[in-house]
Amino acid sequence: MSYQILEQLQQHKTKLLNSVELGQGMQLAAWFNQHDLVHVCSDHHTLSLYTQGGYESYQKTAQGWRNGGGPDRFCLMPQAQESIWDLRGELFFVHLYYTDTHLRQMATKIWDKEPNIIQLDEKAFVNDPYITQLYRQFLLSYNWQQNDHLLQLSSAAMQLLTHVLQNYSNLHWRLPEIKGGLAPFTLRYVKDWIEQHLHLPLTIADLAAQANLSEYHFAHMFRRSTHMTPHQYVMQRRLQTAYLYLRTHLHLNLTEIAILCGFSSASHFSRCFRQYYGYQPSLLRLQIDY
Repeated sequence: MSYQILEQLQQHKTKLLNSVELGQGMQLAAWFNQHDLVHVCSDHHTLSLYTQGGYESYQKTAQGWRNGGGPDRFCLMPQAQESIWDLRGELFFVHLYYTDTHLRQMATKIWDKEPNIIQLDEKAFVNDPYITQLYRQFLLSYNWQQNDHLLQLSSAAMQLLTHVLQNYSNLHWRLPEIKGGLAPFTLRYVKDWIEQHLHLPLTIADLAAQANLSEYHFAHMFRRSTHMTPHQYVMQRRLQTAYLYLRTHLHLNLTEIAILCGFSSASHFSRCFRQYYGYQPSLLRLQIDY
């Protein structure tokens, strides 16, 4: 979908540095701006984290201009609420966009009951270590343009929105306790489905749909069953499949094998392969040829 804040910011001095769609209508966008007066109001929610600068960022409030920005400060801008910002210095920031429909679907799936209404709390310049960790450790440390990173990015976004629902909305529902793993039949089905779709940019929503579970339940139950996160499992299977292709499909070059196994490029595939096996895939191919 087209997010209004994406369009509105580009009508100002704001520069779009990077973006990626995460499935289920979510999108990440990285921005830079300086010395600008920004006015936004949209039909979707926005979770923002300042990554660099922002010390001279001011939000217009009923009491006047309020300052408090800086690295790792987050802002939560609910849909249909007007926000006016005076940026008097440099600011790098990352936005996560999501709709009220997506938020309602998440809440219904996680808690197995439908909320009458979801009201998010408007927040500005707040420090939340959990939000910072998810952004820094997952959303910002992975290359957004690598297909095999999409599963990790979408998983982290799901955790972010679950945290927002629980801590910055009117719900305040306790998260359900996940005691068991996936049923053996379901686990086999999901694993078989993964094998058939390794070449695609998978999201946590894609995998959860195969088990007919919410992303939250699926991620926890899959980890209990396999002792790995979905991202770790899929990456392992991609690399193990690539190893097999290197040994048995000698007519395929590294780029072709990388694409077949869900990697965006041969160079990225080679880096991941070396991290997992301890040597370059080209070395394995040379040994076989010899």
